[in-house]
Amino acid sequence: MFDKFENWLKKVLNSRPKQLIIITLTLLLFGFSVFAIYDKIVLAKMLPGKNNNTFTVYLDLASGSSINQTATVAKCVVEELQKEKEVLNIETFLGMGSPLDFAGLIKGSNFKNSENVAEIVANITNKDHREEPSYLMIQRLRPVIVNKCENIFPDTSIKFVEPPAGPPTLSAIVAEIYGSKAEGVRALAERVKSVFTKIDGLVDIDIMQDEIYDKIEIEVDTIKISKSGLNIKQVNDILYLAFEGMDIAVKNSSKFDEQIPIFLTLQPKDKILTSQDKKEVEMKLASLKLMNVKGMMVPVNEVVHVRTVKSNPMIMTKDLHLMTNVLAETDMVSQVYPLLEARDKIKNQLSKDYDISSGSLFNLKLKDKKSGEVYDLIWDGEMKVTMDTFRDLGAAFIAALILIFLLMVVYYKSFAISGIILLGSFLSIIGVIVGHWIMDIFTEDTFFLTATSLIGFIALMGISSRNSLLLIDFANSLIKDKNFEKRRAIAVATATRAKPIFLTAAAIILASTLLASDPIFGGLGVALIFGTIVAVIISLIFVPILMDNTKAIKEANDRE
Repeated sequence: MFDKFENWLKKVLNSRPKQLIIITLTLLLFGFSVFAIYDKIVLAKMLPGKNNNTFTVYLDLASGSSINQTATVAKCVVEELQKEKEVLNIETFLGMGSPLDFAGLIKGSNFKNSENVAEIVANITNKDHREEPSYLMIQRLRPVIVNKCENIFPDTSIKFVEPPAGPPTLSAIVAEIYGSKAEGVRALAERVKSVFTKIDGLVDIDIMQDEIYDKIEIEVDTIKISKSGLNIKQVNDILYLAFEGMDIAVKNSSKFDEQIPIFLTLQPKDKILTSQDKKEVEMKLASLKLMNVKGMMVPVNEVVHVRTVKSNPMIMTKDLHLMTNVLAETDMVSQVYPLLEARDKIKNQLSKDYDISSGSLFNLKLKDKKSGEVYDLIWDGEMKVTMDTFRDLGAAFIAALILIFLLMVVYYKSFAISGIILLGSFLSIIGVIVGHWIMDIFTEDTFFLTATSLIGFIALMGISSRNSLLLIDFANSLIKDKNFEKRRAIAVATATRAKPIFLTAAAIILASTLLASDPIFGGLGVALIFGTIVAVIISLIFVPILMDNTKAIKEANDRE
């Protein structure tokens, strides 16, 4: 077999047209690899979805919503989850987040404590006994549950959360909006959110801020209380009794060291208001009566003021700067492409009201044309982690290329030979890109080019360099020691070293198949498998042609 390959390679080396065909095909494949990234044929992402055994649903109703409204939405979500045979059990936390977990700590759900929030934790069948990955299950359930349950009450937000596959982040895409005035930051956040809703692939869009809503405020009138023959404590006590409840006494028990408080409150049905408006509260207060010093019954509404006021939203800061977050998750797509689309739409749609200029990376600076206020839009989240990771890996790749090149220059004292080794190593990226494209065709969900894929590509640099070194050293020794003609030496060296190159490649490919099916390290496995295949082809066909066309590898008589 190797003799036939040697003869074929001699024919290629002796034929200029055949060499040009191989060079052209190699460059076309390289061009396709670059185009595949540019045209989104192969999509890049930090890490693919992780197949977990649990996921969480966050419920956020409009600020001021009652616990009963929250319970209604939670019941709707639970009923839909219970239809899934893979869901083993469900736990609901009303008015609070679940006990401390990794995802909740990062996303802040553990700090939620109000009647308008809830967290639903669903445990599903172990991933080893389930065909559908958890991230595909969520992708399927999200539109069903959102369409059925999110419209029960206005301004309800339902979000699905999984434990992160990589570094912890607040969300896939986070737009941090900074400004000096809370009203301006809030208005700009709403505009950015409206842009996000129009981007394909973005889901669970939300603004991390309290809504401003109308609330009822009750203020006691000390003058009227005095004139009515009442005292302030009486009024305060009955208000607490009517709306909250209060301790009225204690009970001693031999079973407990401490006194047991006795709590008095109205029946739940008597505490519930049919509507949340001023008139309803006044009617409730009118039904509450107190006896004054003269034995007369005085309605509570006569000694208090009831008025409607705006709520005071929580003020968020970061590094002592006023800010708010606009959050969005990606639905089985990369973070980079929706972000770029959102950035372009923000610049186009907001340009009427803001002077927009570009900052570092993808960040934007917006100046309100009316008020002159300046706002900063800084991108964060998993997208930023992705960009930082790819940047660092790119720097590592460039450093590896430079180091390999310098070592080869020192060893061979030739820039041409070092360039051949470097080019042969770099072209293994064809296998990495084409391999991901092939896997994307045959897999159910998108097979992303991930950070682990780039790690595999960097590892290929050493493998490819070794193959080229074997050919160049053996060819030089045949020319020097056995006085072989240059093309014959290259053909013999390539055919002779083909066997150990094949064996090494086979070992790498077989070992990498164990990684190819892993949800996290699948990119690394595919990069090593297909990259190694291409690296072998490049080493045994393309590199010999480059060796033939360089004057750095001299004929025996030229050496003399």
